[in-house]
Amino acid sequence: MPRRGVTRARRAGVRRRDALIAYLFLAPGLLLFGAFRVYPLLEGLWLSFTNARLGRSAYAWVGLANYARLLDDTRFHTSLWNTAFYTAASTLPILALPLALAVLLNRGALRTALRSAFFFPFTLSVVTVGLTWLWLLDPVVGPFSYYLRALGLPARSWLADPSTAMWAIIATTVWWVTGYYLVIYLAGLQDIPRELYEAAALDGAGGWRSFWAVTLPLLRPVLLFVFVTHIIGSFQIFGQVFVLTQGGPGDATRTVVQHLYETAFQNFFHFGAASAMAWVLFAVIVVFSVLQFRLLRGHTEY
Repeated sequence: MPRRGVTRARRAGVRRRDALIAYLFLAPGLLLFGAFRVYPLLEGLWLSFTNARLGRSAYAWVGLANYARLLDDTRFHTSLWNTAFYTAASTLPILALPLALAVLLNRGALRTALRSAFFFPFTLSVVTVGLTWLWLLDPVVGPFSYYLRALGLPARSWLADPSTAMWAIIATTVWWVTGYYLVIYLAGLQDIPRELYEAAALDGAGGWRSFWAVTLPLLRPVLLFVFVTHIIGSFQIFGQVFVLTQGGPGDATRTVVQHLYETAFQNFFHFGAASAMAWVLFAVIVVFSVLQFRLLRGHTEY
């Protein structure tokens, strides 16, 4: 018994030592994460309950006043609606187009070269992508307008028309991120055992039937990842809007992050109100993410 007690104590000491060593290795990363992630997050939460503004030496506690003010902020309501519309309208193309291309490229001889070609736009910065599409969609010198006039069709000011400006931003985003999600889908397709397709073929299943019965069910975890990642990214869209339209024409493409940016850094530097918007956006993203995981979790196991 004494020897057994000594052995247990020795094992417990070894575990504590190993845990201490592990935390020592993690300490630099944890310190950086706390300094540049956790602290700004908590600081922003505190600012959302104050009247923080550039030029004020001290901030007064205002409680939920900044959040209550959002209920009467019509531009915030418009930006929230525009963000929701952008998210809903871009979801199907961003889910379906990369998947279709991945299925076509999965067995192609030029898979590596074409994958690199499709992925190349995603290596560009959002500013580069925005400026490129700003030129492509230019109603005077843009290639799209040139070919429309060559076909005898009227050129359009895509980014200056409220009915087409948001769709132009959606098209820009789809073009930009398709290659990224294509690579993810290809990785998922290559993990599907070939024996399953052979068994499906022996049962008389054609290509379309094999896709619905084998490919799509086994890709559900990948689809969930793409879906959740896209939703989170869509609610935070800013770069494309800032470069292409600045939220215009009018407020047709103003998104939540655009409105937040202008509130914090252009319109009298209302940091408290902007922090409240950021936390409302954070809450919306969390709610949507939790709902997606709960609704799709039971369908992603295989």
